Amino acid sequence: MTTVIFWDIDGTLLTTARAGIHAWEEALQARVGGPVDLSGFETAGLTDVDISRRLVAAHGIHPPAARGLLRDYESRLAECLGRRTGAVLPNVRPILERLRGRHDVHSALLTGNTRTGAGVKLRHYGLAEFFEGGAFSDGAGDRLTIARTALAQARSVLGSVSPDRVYVIGDTPHDVACGKAIGARVVAVATGGYSLEQLGTTEPWWLLDSLPEPEVFLPRLGLSLSLESV
Repeated sequence: MTTVIFWDIDGTLLTTARAGIHAWEEALQARVGGPVDLSGFETAGLTDVDISRRLVAAHGIHPPAARGLLRDYESRLAECLGRRTGAVLPNVRPILERLRGRHDVHSALLTGNTRTGAGVKLRHYGLAEFFEGGAFSDGAGDRLTIARTALAQARSVLGSVSPDRVYVIGDTPHDVACGKAIGARVVAVATGGYSLEQLGTTEPWWLLDSLPEPEVFLPRLGLSLSLESV
């Protein structure tokens, strides 16, 4: 039976060092006609659609403008990523390298980023090649909707998915909640905006300071370390 692994992006796979805030600031400034400081604006666990709607509401902009603000953010994101020293988080690349090409693993995205925003970030950090599609915040109401879409997509590709072979990897309580809602085992990593203690209160299946080396990670998910046994 294929193991399905759904990955969050920000705080789980990589950190942009909040470079995306620059893109949101510039997109918003073009609409309000003056300086905008979003340095204190918390984005952890919010979808891009949520962020756009909150910014529009907070700055007295007509709500339908949220879609245009989101598109402007996406268009500015690639350039803004280069302004901060972000990074792929520890052991992410080694794990993804070990999972790539395995016929017993379906590795996909489950993220609050839009499809465009996710692609920009993954290409910038050299991770785009590791994922077989996924579900994004475009048109979605909330993270649960995104999670259900991700699971439906996996089933459409694989034909059937065993609930005990589905994992969600994320760094926020929102990731834990949506993973549990689709019956997945959730791996919560304290590499984003939430502490180990905060994540612990959500009772994930596996709680980690950060992702371990592949030799620890793969067996915990019931995966062999060698392609030869696949």
